[in-house]
Amino acid sequence: MKALLQRVRQAHVEVGGETVGAIGPGLLVLLCAEPGDTPAVAERLLAKILKLRIFADAAGKMNRSLQDVGGGLLVVSQFTLAADTRGGNRPSFAGAAPPAEGERLYEHFVAAARTGHPQVATGRFGADMQVHLINDGPVTIPLELRV
Repeated sequence: MKALLQRVRQAHVEVGGETVGAIGPGLLVLLCAEPGDTPAVAERLLAKILKLRIFADAAGKMNRSLQDVGGGLLVVSQFTLAADTRGGNRPSFAGAAPPAEGERLYEHFVAAARTGHPQVATGRFGADMQVHLINDGPVTIPLELRV
């Protein structure tokens, strides 16, 4: 499972001109399930994201987690994180989980996030989404966990 984290001052997702998810300060998580990923992998990735120390402490050092600062979590499905660009100019997305499997793992990740964190918003799986954000720092962190 892959995730791209962006520390944000604010972020929101629109589908068809309607805002479907929004947060203030926190993390935007672009999430991609891959073949063979399991609910356990999703839960381990979520635990890492919630505890990753990428927010500033009183001394200005990245020493606080999302849970420490009480920030929002905006989770957006993004199968294009599985892009393979080695073979030419058109990416292959064969490395992404099939849609039904990807949606099942995305929904599991979101349900676990809502159980473990008080402020969780989402995009809409499979929709054409417009993601708006103000990156804070900027801080952008790629994460990848395997079975």
